[in-house]
Amino acid sequence: MINTDENQARPRAVLCAVDTGEFDMDYSMEELENLADTAGADTIAHFVQKTTRFEPATCIGTGKLAELAEFCKNNEIDMVIFNHELTASQMRNIEDVTDVDVIDRTTLILDIFAQRARSAEGRLQVELAQLKYRLPRLGGMGRILSRQGGGIGSRGPGEAKLETDKRYIRGRIQKLEGQLKELTKRREYAHARRRKDGVITVAIVGYTNVGKSTLLNALTEAGVLAENMLFATLDPTSRALELPDGRTVMLIDTVGLVSRLPHNLVEAFKSTLEEAINADLILNVCDISSKEVDEQIRITRDLIAELGGEAIPMLTVANKCDVLGEETVVMGEKTVFISAKTGYGFDKLLNAIAEALTPTVKRMKIMIPYSDAGLLNLIRQKGKVFDEQYEPDGIIADALVDITVMDKVEQYII
Repeated sequence: MINTDENQARPRAVLCAVDTGEFDMDYSMEELENLADTAGADTIAHFVQKTTRFEPATCIGTGKLAELAEFCKNNEIDMVIFNHELTASQMRNIEDVTDVDVIDRTTLILDIFAQRARSAEGRLQVELAQLKYRLPRLGGMGRILSRQGGGIGSRGPGEAKLETDKRYIRGRIQKLEGQLKELTKRREYAHARRRKDGVITVAIVGYTNVGKSTLLNALTEAGVLAENMLFATLDPTSRALELPDGRTVMLIDTVGLVSRLPHNLVEAFKSTLEEAINADLILNVCDISSKEVDEQIRITRDLIAELGGEAIPMLTVANKCDVLGEETVVMGEKTVFISAKTGYGFDKLLNAIAEALTPTVKRMKIMIPYSDAGLLNLIRQKGKVFDEQYEPDGIIADALVDITVMDKVEQYII
């Protein structure tokens, strides 16, 4: 929990993991430390055990666990955070030996989500994910749940009820799922309405803390929270953006991603992430200054594919070029290099977005006779009129004409 009292010390944490060679452990532990910092904990040490398998009872081996317990005792450690999902019995057994609070990676991410959610739907999604994750683990979360919302991992639904009444939890899950279903129906209706009205949508997706909200703010003056922290944005934000060809699109900022995002979190935030898979174009934003830039791009691509959006056109946006300096980077042809902080590359980005979107309008100069002046109103409904001059023979207009009315306009093109 991030303390509101500045005089109250942040909890001291040890990060622990078992390295079976399944993924890049150094990168993953660095990410876990960033997550812990975002949640409000100070990382004191990393404990990593290289082995071929997880110990069923305690996740790590007996010797390593004893070493961890000794370190916690001698260094006033408040909690241990594991870089893997733990079972209820594993949590309980590790707490019995270390005598400190124990949480896992998923609990940590859920705790951050609980802090960040602002919209009604976001809060419902967080609570549902927490309840589904905690239900089978109640027997091993005694220390965390007994603190009644007093620290990292304990935020969210009422803990007393979580401990004493599993029927309450199941009933609450059912109720939340019903409420989210209704919100999903409304979202689907909004998507259908956008399509009917010809609204073009461009979704900004990508790894957390790569500058998505900064980009949205810079392009549209959206005023979205853009801080140097993980999951600063949890709820989607939409703003209008005018492209160089005169078209206006809806630019949507979405929740940031992390590696190994647990499946239940993907499911819980599916309706939010569906903003991306319902878009006409996806901007896959990455931090070009990060050594893990390729991993960031892959994480986004994999999740979009998992949600069924692999057929949607995607443009890679390499952000934070201002950090690189003179360093040269070679990436794919569908990549635009920008700096959301300085505005570098914005012209190229806007042109690339316009080129990537299916042409739906065409800018042209037309002379409409007064006898057919009503056509100008139709053009306005579907497109845009930039300028009009009234001449003796008719109206000369500089207009953005939708393809659906092109056949009515062709005879009047100058």
